[in-house]
Amino acid sequence: MKKLYWRPSGVSRIELLLIAAVAVVCFVAVTRLPRVRRLPNFAEKVAAARLSAACMREIKEERLRRGVTIDPEVDPLGTGMLGNLVTPITSNTGHLPAKQLTTNPNFAAVIVAMMKKAGVGQGSTVAVGLSGSFPALNTATYAALQTLQARAIVIASVAGSEWGATDPYYTWLDMERTLFEKRLTSFRAVAASRGGIDDRGFGISKQGRAMLDAAIKRSGVRALDSKSLEDAISSRMSVYYEFAGDSPVAAYVNIGGGSASVGTAVGKKLFDPGLNTTAPRGATDSVMLRFVQEGVPVIHLSGIKEIAQRYGLSQATNVAPIVGEGGVYTRVEFNPWYAGIGIFVILGTMFAFLRLDIGRDLLRGKGVH
Repeated sequence: MKKLYWRPSGVSRIELLLIAAVAVVCFVAVTRLPRVRRLPNFAEKVAAARLSAACMREIKEERLRRGVTIDPEVDPLGTGMLGNLVTPITSNTGHLPAKQLTTNPNFAAVIVAMMKKAGVGQGSTVAVGLSGSFPALNTATYAALQTLQARAIVIASVAGSEWGATDPYYTWLDMERTLFEKRLTSFRAVAASRGGIDDRGFGISKQGRAMLDAAIKRSGVRALDSKSLEDAISSRMSVYYEFAGDSPVAAYVNIGGGSASVGTAVGKKLFDPGLNTTAPRGATDSVMLRFVQEGVPVIHLSGIKEIAQRYGLSQATNVAPIVGEGGVYTRVEFNPWYAGIGIFVILGTMFAFLRLDIGRDLLRGKGVH
């Protein structure tokens, strides 16, 4: 009974090398010919990023119209979303590379992904706490909420850290007004505080506090002036539930490190960047903590570099990002059809050389019989 038994010892080195070469070629082909799969909510992500880019352009145009110059060292892409280092309403130190990263409009797509994971959809009520520290990230959040057609309840603290919305005459409240009047967004903040230490502007000069109060007054929103940090937290919770009415709050979004929103600096770091559904151990009292303890998912937009890496956004701050580009939109993976064909070819080659004489005959120039 010829050819019914296994005989690997009879295979030459050349035949083994050829089998290995076929396997390598198949492996390279599979890795070089992957398929790109769109991730869920692709269209909404792209729409939000495009809207974010449009919003940033409008804010930039308004700043230029007001005679504000853009520092190319601070804002190498000329986005107009980065402010001055120190002004009378600067509340704290800032990290410039992180603020430069946030000018990528694709962050709006990241926020869409987080909101969808939290269960936010059309008509959902979303509470938002933000400050003047990250105007580009605020813009991305507004774009995501607008795209998802969610109902936003925003409370702002006006002061901002270094390189934020630190122009006393064009604060974040003024920026969001620009977006509202240009009909890019359909909502604005419902209340605002000074921000800074204890959410009351401590550490900011008397002149700066007066400028913050003036910004709140010209915006026409409710002014929050609490007696303590605990009072500031409670006041914000009351405002959120007042405006939410009978609608459940689907998620809470915190942007930056506003005192009432995150509590102490320790509390801010205990929450993970991105989506949180449980309270971290040791977290101090804050709006974030109270919401998550009530079962409301919290989206913590802090730790910008980590979020950008997690969602595959570019880390370059001197190259203009392209809307729709990044791991938040697509995933590159092996094509199962090509992988299957590769396995079939490898197994066929092994069978031809190890079980039959086809490979040996070809190597000897006898042809196939």
